This record gives sequence, structure tokens and C-alpha cells, in this order.
Amino acid sequence: MDYTKGINEKCLALERLLALQPELRERVVLVQVAEPSRTCLAAYRECRSQIIATVDRINLRFGMSDYRPIILLEQHHEPADVFELLRAGDVCYVGSLHDGMNLVAKEFVSARDDQRGVLILSEFAGAARELTTALQVNPFSVDECATAIAEALNMPVEEQMNRMRTMREVVEYYNAYRWTADILTD
Repeated sequence: MDYTKGINEKCLALERLLALQPELRERVVLVQVAEPSRTCLAAYRECRSQIIATVDRINLRFGMSDYRPIILLEQHHEPADVFELLRAGDVCYVGSLHDGMNLVAKEFVSARDDQRGVLILSEFAGAARELTTALQVNPFSVDECATAIAEALNMPVEEQMNRMRTMREVVEYYNAYRWTADILTD
């Protein structure tokens, strides 16, 4: 739960998608893991309040008695649980507004040994420089992000596999050992 992660913007993109493509209602769910962070700081409390208000509004607008378009998981998850979520998702959306490397993107690619799934990646995440076959977006553009989600949901399996294969090669090559060697060399 960090204001640099673009969680609110991601929710707004899903809202736009559901408004533009109502046939996706009850077929698309955003599961957002948001581990509590720096709760003693006012900026983080405000960020959390804004996200909860957005999620509640979108769930009220598009939800039904047995369907919520956004499920917000506000607790710590063990690595094995995160791995299962990454394996279960058809799409992983990393919408960082400003970030270093962002390992979630690489964790998604690593988890997908089935060569399936689509990564939507903010152009402001460091991983975007390496994972060039991800669908890259400007997370501040709600329309662009809604379009990317629709593209990801409709991407043919063969294209998913080609993109994922390329990203897996990058992640395998640029591992922690290569990163350390590059730092020491520089």
C-alpha cells in the first residue's frame, strides 16, 4: 500500500474498461495485493483512504451480490502465496508511478513456466527497460491503461507465449549474479 505503486490509477483503468466494455462485467476481477506500509505516515494513510474509496465506489458501481470487480487484499502474503497468485492470474499489471527495478514484474515472469499470461508494465518501472515485450503503459493515462488491459485479456495464446518466452530469457540472463557483477564492474 504505497502511493508510488499506482494502485488507485490501476483501479481507475479497470473502471474505464468495465464502463467501455460492459460484457466484461462478472468476467474480470482485479486481485490487488497491498501489504500495509508505513501506516504511521499521513501520506500513506491518505493513499490507503483514497484507494479504499475508489475500490468501494467501483465495486458498488459494477458489482453484484456475488461479484466484486476488485478484491483488495491488505495483509502480508508469504512468498508461496504470492507465487500462487502470480500463477493464477491471466494478467499481471505493474502500474508503478515511479519505481526502481520492480521485482514483481520479474516474479510474474519467473512464476509463469507455462509460458502463459500477459505482463502490463509501467514505463516508469525500471524493469520496463529489460522486459520490452511486456505491454508498456503510462500509468497516468487511464484510457491507455484500460486499452492495455483489454489487449491483454484478448491476446492470443501464441502471442502470449512468444512474449513470455522472451521475457523469461531476459530474467534468466539478468539474474542477481549478473546484476551484482555489473555493479562491481561499473
